[in-house]
Amino acid sequence: MAKDLEVAILFADVVGSTQLYEEHGDAKASETVAHCLGVMKEATDQFNGTVIKTIGDEVMSTFESIDDAMGAATQMQTRISGNTDRADGEIPVMIRIGCHFGPVVREHNDIFGSAVHTANRMTSQAKASQVVISGASVDRMSEEWKVQTRQIDVATVRGRLDEVALYELVWQPEEATSMLPHLELDNKSRKANKLVLTFRDQTVEVNDGKKNINMGRADDNELVIKGNLISRIHAKIEMRRGKFILIDQSTNGTFIQNVQGEEMFIRRDSTELIGEGVIGLGRVAKPGTPLAIHFVCEA
Repeated sequence: MAKDLEVAILFADVVGSTQLYEEHGDAKASETVAHCLGVMKEATDQFNGTVIKTIGDEVMSTFESIDDAMGAATQMQTRISGNTDRADGEIPVMIRIGCHFGPVVREHNDIFGSAVHTANRMTSQAKASQVVISGASVDRMSEEWKVQTRQIDVATVRGRLDEVALYELVWQPEEATSMLPHLELDNKSRKANKLVLTFRDQTVEVNDGKKNINMGRADDNELVIKGNLISRIHAKIEMRRGKFILIDQSTNGTFIQNVQGEEMFIRRDSTELIGEGVIGLGRVAKPGTPLAIHFVCEA
């Protein structure tokens, strides 16, 4: 009997398995792939997931929460891609992982639906030792996991008209400690509890009551800015643990200028907003110009 539910769908596969068989022979390559599949299944079980099926060198699993899926993904990568302490004769191998949270139909121990296609698309976008997740999945993460993500690209998905934001989970501890580029915008204290954005006659706030806002030319953004270099959903701002993170997801990038006139450019990446300054979508926007978005962090 078919059952509708919402889950985190995770695909994990061995990178370059065909080359493994060519270089090391069937027996050794099969042993290596089997070991990887075993690690993937163990990680799924440990984080309360369900292995739906294995397809060659790939495992598809589901989890009730995106946090559990990220826990499993981190363990898979750590034990396989991050394992530098291999015994003699073991073949070095890496895996890639894609994940998306969404509605599926479960029937006869399998799952179906557009969310499965989106999760598979995340996997196809991942490189060796990478975990790629959709923006919708990041929105469902706890703050502890969310701070370990960064946007890397946008992509189209079969069956969807809009683009999907691609995020990377930074699972290596040494990278996660200093992953966000930032511009020291001024000497004001970082203990701000709200970010005020002003564009012409529009004013919006990011605060504890509203931790996410979108900016772009589409009318359903919280801050609507029209322009030929501005994407429909050009950028978003999130409040994470008292910090305000600007995430560009556009074609032409975002420009930030502080009160001292120093500039920073980001494209499909993230940065922290501090103090006061001006944001330009798609082009540099000097203070007082028609496309300038003024921001200020307030206590």
